[in-house]
Amino acid sequence: MKSKPRSPETFFYPGGNTGLLLLHGYTGSTAEMQPMGRYFHNLGYTVHAPLLSGHGKTPEEMAKTRWPDWWQSALDGYDRLVEAGCEKIAVAGLSMGGLLTMRLSYHRSPEAVALLNTPVEVRDKRIKWAKYVHYFKPYIPRRERKEDHIESGLFPYDRNPVACAGSLWDLLKDTKKNLFRVTAPTLIVQSTNDETIEPASADYIYSNIGSEYKEMKWYSNSGHIITLDREREHVFKEVADFLAGIIGKK
Repeated sequence: MKSKPRSPETFFYPGGNTGLLLLHGYTGSTAEMQPMGRYFHNLGYTVHAPLLSGHGKTPEEMAKTRWPDWWQSALDGYDRLVEAGCEKIAVAGLSMGGLLTMRLSYHRSPEAVALLNTPVEVRDKRIKWAKYVHYFKPYIPRRERKEDHIESGLFPYDRNPVACAGSLWDLLKDTKKNLFRVTAPTLIVQSTNDETIEPASADYIYSNIGSEYKEMKWYSNSGHIITLDREREHVFKEVADFLAGIIGKK
């Protein structure tokens, strides 16, 4: 099924007293989380997806931000659900959103977290040098289009700020060192055909987080943007079943 173009703006869907925070990925926007947001709102959740600082606008706007700015957006998003009266809150993040989700698990008190194609290793190894290269090459062109059913649901930039890629690498390294601090019940979802991150990231996270209760699910017919890909409905159901088992909401 082909996705319709979506707004990249923050969305908030009022529902019951159980909240779900959705965090999008690097250079992405809330557009990639909207199908998941609607799915969980239909289950009665209050759903909030904040647009991370610098995202969903222009490459120039994003170039002014670094990972602490994106992190602050995630914190503010969680606190908005608290202020809305949600008594229980879960967090799900895609890609970089998964890194922010893990950090939230030890800076706030979510009932459970879901990590969707979350990296500790990426396929493009040039990211390690981005913090040096950006002085000479501030932007790099977007490398490739996604399949049509995914592309039509995105709000992509035509070029990416290299300095931000360097900051993403710093966030990844810092989060990787602190995996042991993740103690919330955790569901790890990973595409075997992920074109952006090393799928082995899922095994590493599973082995190194401090959570006593953790599950891992693999998907063989999806790429990196699993929230828009062919298996998305199955992913949403597995996340819903996982959360129902932890916090009793379904």
